[in-house]
Amino acid sequence: MTPAEQPTFAVVIPALDEAATIRAVAEGALRQAAHVIVVDDGSTDGTAARLEALPVVLLRNASTQGKAASLWRGMEHALAHGVDAVVTLDGDGQHDPADIARLVAAYRQSSARIVIGARLSDRHKIPAYRYFANRFANFWIAWAAGYPIEDSQSGFRLYPAALLRRVCVAHDRGAGFVFESEILIEASRLGVASVAVPVAAIYPHSARPSHFRPVVDILRITRMVAWKLLSRGLHLRGLLDSLMSRPAVYPEGEAERLYRS
Repeated sequence: MTPAEQPTFAVVIPALDEAATIRAVAEGALRQAAHVIVVDDGSTDGTAARLEALPVVLLRNASTQGKAASLWRGMEHALAHGVDAVVTLDGDGQHDPADIARLVAAYRQSSARIVIGARLSDRHKIPAYRYFANRFANFWIAWAAGYPIEDSQSGFRLYPAALLRRVCVAHDRGAGFVFESEILIEASRLGVASVAVPVAAIYPHSARPSHFRPVVDILRITRMVAWKLLSRGLHLRGLLDSLMSRPAVYPEGEAERLYRS
């Protein structure tokens, strides 16, 4: 692929009270992308001030609207500027912005797919309760989507712009963390699957406690999935397809080789 053919993409970073980590995350993203959008979701700890003098687009919610609404606001801004894809990562330092290049490399090889930065191969670094909560969610979301998914709860993703323009997923304040699960299911109904790229699991000491509540939020995700399964007569073919094959995962190092080629 020639430089003129390289996909253009924007990075969207939702942030709620991320003053301790947001500047480093944004600086890392700027080393990978020309277009970085930070959506400050009503932070009260000075998150926005930590971005002073950085060439990022800062969108500020007057009050906390939730992760789904913040992601969608950033995505809409990116799409309005004609990008081919949108990369999302969290502002708490749990994702290494340097890995954006690996997601983009995988996208170049399969531009119709969602690319997920999957952490579950780094199991020993993940708190046990979060690991098993994620695996539980994987089972249900894969069933509803009709194919196996590696790390359905990772917020480090690349979405094709064409998908974001077509997909219909709730992104209001109540959607919260359900959005990132539901979009995988709705994308599959549009014929768009996902592929995973292994990334490191990072839990920085400076980060604030996660906004994700493993019990409450997984129950909300499960409720959403149950409704979608019931609406399709339990979608037993999807269950079989999700259990009878392995998730699509790029081998370690393969994305880097593709990126250099």
